[in-house]
Parts: sequence; structure tokens; C-alpha cells
Amino acid sequence: MAYKTLLDCIKDLEARGHLLRIKEEVDPHLEMAAIHRRIFQAGGPAVFYERVKGSPFPAVSNLFGSKERAEFIFRRTLGGVRNLLEFKAHPEQALRHPIKAAAAGWHARYALPKKTGRFPFRETTISSLPQIQSWPKDGGPFITLPQVFSRAPGSRSVLDSNLGMYRVQLAGNRYQPDRQIGLHYQIQRGIAAHHAAALQRGEPLKVSIFVGGPPAHTFAAVMPLPEGISELTFAGLLGGRRFRYVERDGFVLSADADFVITGHLEDGLLPEGPFGDHLGYYSLQHDFPVLRVEKVYHRPGAVWPFTVVGRPPQEDTIFGQMIHELTGPLIPKEIPGLRQVHAVDEAGVHPLLLAVGSERYVPYKERRPMELLTIAHAILGFGQLSLAKYLFIAAGEDDPALDANDVAAFFQHVLQRADWRKDLHFLTRTTMDTLDYSGKVINQGSKLIVAAAGKPIRNLSATVPAGLNLPENFSAPKIALPGILVVQGADYGNAAQAKTHVEALTEALTRQAERLTGLPLVVIADDSAFTADSLANFLWVTFTRSDPAADVDGADSFYKEKHWGCRGALIIDARKKPHHAPELEEDEQSAEKAERLLKKYGF
Repeated sequence: MAYKTLLDCIKDLEARGHLLRIKEEVDPHLEMAAIHRRIFQAGGPAVFYERVKGSPFPAVSNLFGSKERAEFIFRRTLGGVRNLLEFKAHPEQALRHPIKAAAAGWHARYALPKKTGRFPFRETTISSLPQIQSWPKDGGPFITLPQVFSRAPGSRSVLDSNLGMYRVQLAGNRYQPDRQIGLHYQIQRGIAAHHAAALQRGEPLKVSIFVGGPPAHTFAAVMPLPEGISELTFAGLLGGRRFRYVERDGFVLSADADFVITGHLEDGLLPEGPFGDHLGYYSLQHDFPVLRVEKVYHRPGAVWPFTVVGRPPQEDTIFGQMIHELTGPLIPKEIPGLRQVHAVDEAGVHPLLLAVGSERYVPYKERRPMELLTIAHAILGFGQLSLAKYLFIAAGEDDPALDANDVAAFFQHVLQRADWRKDLHFLTRTTMDTLDYSGKVINQGSKLIVAAAGKPIRNLSATVPAGLNLPENFSAPKIALPGILVVQGADYGNAAQAKTHVEALTEALTRQAERLTGLPLVVIADDSAFTADSLANFLWVTFTRSDPAADVDGADSFYKEKHWGCRGALIIDARKKPHHAPELEEDEQSAEKAERLLKKYGF
């Protein structure tokens, strides 16, 4: 059996040298986040904060700060979960491995939640909880590892539920202290169906927020499960212990959490945010639902877990890696012809997907993207993958060793084959990730599918062409990857000014098309040296700061029967625009304070 409580996990990590205990009082306003960031970046241990200023509760962070530690935490159960998912993806394997299948079936006994009468919790208040603020411009303190529970209105079954990680603002803005908290759930989230049903019924949606408990419960809240499958079942499987709950005053309460907040969503909305988010920018202030707080509970010896998000990689990157490993074999079973899909963490996950598919529609003719387009549209209609902004998909038949996880090699494979005259497919004015501000309207933007199949049509260059002539307002050309040229543009200014500048660039590149055949992709950046300095920088700048319909152009471009393409280089304008959210920057005083403290502990 795995950990029964969060404290069990903390004690185990400490006994094995995987935990740093900080005894000094630390400030939840910016300092604790600064400590966490430095420990994570150093590849350090989990951190236990004994004394949190303004709160009677200790805190812990960086529990999942490395893949090795996360796998250690779930070492007793991860194999059983993998086996179950493997047999779901490939049921025929059960006949070939009956002992392994039987073991997986035995592990499934943990799936069904268990009602219990034991709930030795005490009451507290919202303001007594650690008021952790991660970034200077955040609208207030937030819960960053919440497990938000809702049940389908009218149902009495806990299996008709959703457990999701939706950020919760504890104070600030116009919230009534201790009585109201903000609940920010993004587009394509399970709680939305419950909220919509409650509104139709004319009744408030009851919500319970769990914080802490066995680490498996936290992981279950981020696991993308199909609608209709409760995350409580996954929590039990990964935890090696059935999810235990009680019902009180019409609310479902986790019996193993460290903290439980109950309440109902009020009529109307209030401003929530800003919040420094996982794309590396602030998500701005917008109106979101408000939870009217009923009760706040804590267990004896409760510990407050938190994380800090920002430009990847961060601790949530580890969640993504584990989710990808667990669900990777399942997605191709849902989408025929799909072999592999990779949501690129360095680009903020949703902005960029890379996929390998099959191209079998017309095997007796020269290969071109056909089945790939069917697969691509299926991907963009599948769960949270539908939030992708750029989707690059290639035919696996062209290179059996092609791996979407090898991002640099994948880009080179695509750029050798993509024909910008016919392989670009746009979707405009469609739904987008709530946190992506590259479009001008929240939850709205565009998508671009780049599909490549067949033999290479060009050799890629790894050098800037001698004598390259850039127009005024563009300078400092750099190579990010073979085939990718980054040029530094003047400040974007306004849309009309930017359009004039880009038109001058497209004309210049069109005139020099012959010397640019090995550089099919050109990225305009505010700082070309920074953008080209590393693969991570290229991915982050290019795909978080561009909206395909607005920011993709090309040399010698054309429209034909409403299809857009270009005969020369494809251009992505990845400069900062006036409507973009601001980039995250640390508070210098808090950073210095954190560094002084960590020197005492050898960091």
C-alpha cells in the first residue's frame, strides 16, 4: 500500500534524504515562491517550510520536482496503473501475458471510492491558510495545487463527478475576505458541464476544494480522463488505496485531504487574476465564477502543498511527462492512423503539438498529405489536444525512426518536406486555450496545421547566407536550427506599422529567394540572439507570441480558391504585441532574500 497521507510521504522523503527542512520563518508573499524556483532549478529536494508567516500551518513544495522523485513517490503503484492502461490500449496482450493481466485486474480493486464516517477535521478560515503569492503582479494569493470537486447536479453518485486542478484565488480584488474566493476554470474543463447543468436547473453548484492528501490525489486532479470517468477512480488506482470520502451538509469531502473548503458558485462573476501562469506570462484579470465559502476544514497536523508555475520547465513539467507516458499508448487507439503525439512543454504545451501519423490512403502513388489531414483534424477535436494552436504532423512511412519527442530532428524532417504552397491549413476564429494571449480575444484565435509527407524537397542550411540583404527595421540574422532563420525586428508598434514592415521583409526575401532555399522558415523576434540561443528559447518565443492567422506571412504569397500559401520562405512574426500579456519577472528583493536564506542550506 502507498501513502495514506501527505505527511506519510513527507516523512518518507525526509528519511531518504529527499527533503530539505527550512526552520526559519518565511514570507508567503513572493519569498516562498522564490525559494521554490531556485530549489527546482538546482534539481534540489522537496522543501518543507516549518514556519509560514501569518499562518499556523507549515507548507511543502517541489514534491514532484524531478521525474525520479515522482516515480519514487508512486513506486508501489505506478507499475500497476501502467499495466491497466496498457491492457486497455492493447486488450489482446492479456491473452499473451495472463499473469501480468491478472495482477492488473487485482490492482483494479482500488478503483471504487469508499464512503467512510471518519472525518476528524477541525474548522479554520480562509485567511488562516498560507497566503502564497508567486509573482509580483499576481492579483493575490492562490491555491496552486487544488483538487476541485464537483458532482453532476441531481446525481447522488460520487462517480458522476469531476476532480480538476483549477486555480483558486484566496483573496484580493473585490472578494469579501474569508467569504468569497475566485474559481478560474479554463475552456475545455470538466467542471463546466456541471456548472452549465446547475444553471439550467436554477440552482447553485456545490463545490468542494481538497488540498493535500495522498500525492496520488493531487496527480489525479491533473490527469486528462474522458468525460464520464471520475478522477476518483484514478486517484484510488495510483494511490493503492480506495479514495475515501464523507458527505456532510450535501458536500462530498475527501477524508484524506489536509484541507477541505466547501461552498457554492454564486450568481454573477467577479474579476479574478492576474496570475503568473505556465506559459511564462501573466494571465490577465477577467471575470470568473465566485465561490461563496461555507466551511474550511483542516486535519490535525495538516501541511499545505503548493507549486510555482512560470515559463517552462517548472514542477508541472514533471506532471506533463508522467501524463504523456501513461496516456501516450491510449491516444493512438482513439484516433486511427495516429502513431505518436507530443505536446511540447518548452512552448507552453498547448501552443505546439508534434505528431507522427500514417499516410496510407493512396499507397500506389507518390505520397502527399491526405490521411494526415484526417488525423490532424481528429487530433484538434480530441479532448484537451483540441486547444493546440500549431500542429506539425508528418508521415511515419517517410522515416521509421521519426520521433516526435526529438523536437529538433522532427522540425528538420518537416522542413525538408513541407511545401508551403499546399501544406499549410488554417482554422480561423476558433476556440483557444484561455491562457494564450496571442489572439486579441480571450478563448479565441486561430490554428495552423502543417502536414508533411513524401521525399525531401530541399536541403536545409545551418548558416546565414553571405550578403543577405535585410530591409530597414530588421537586423541581426541568426540560425536557430538548420532551416530556421531568426531576424531581429524593430518594436512591433501597431498593426498597421507592423504590416508595412513585414511587407518590406517579404519583398526582400522574395527577391533573394534563390539564396534562401535552405532556410524555409523565418522568425521575426524582438531579440534574435536570445531566440536562437537555444531550442527552448526558439520554441517559447515563436509559439507563445504568435497567432497563426494574424502573424504568419510568407515570401511570394498567394491565395487560390481561399487557400493561402507562399512560394518562398514562411514567416512567423513572434514579436511582443500590444495586446499580449506581460512576461513574468521576479521581485528583486524577494529573490535576494531567498538566495541569502538558501546559502545557509548549501544552495
